[in-house]
Amino acid sequence: MLMENLLRAIRAFNQERDWDQFHSPKNLAMALSVEASEIVEQFQWLTPEQSESLMPETWAKVKEEIGDVMIYLLNLADRLGIDPVEAAREKLEQNYKKYPADKVKGKALKYSEY
Repeated sequence: MLMENLLRAIRAFNQERDWDQFHSPKNLAMALSVEASEIVEQFQWLTPEQSESLMPETWAKVKEEIGDVMIYLLNLADRLGIDPVEAAREKLEQNYKKYPADKVKGKALKYSEY
């Protein structure tokens, strides 16, 4: 139910600003990619250990960018008529088949490598 409430709030936000006209799937996909890159930027040059314990200001920036990614992802899914929770469940089910625990446990292999 939380996802539906968030989606309603995003729709209202967009409608109040007349922004739907700019939200073609192409534009939303591009914006999503840019925002995801802004998450990556926060981790650039950090060691794996540093990435596990972010400075408070970096953590806050990552949180903000995750919010942006979520908003653009929900906008894109909504525009295309895709239920993102259903899509994630279906993808997880595919991953169970592609990556059986007994074959890949503790390994970082792509399914075509085992």
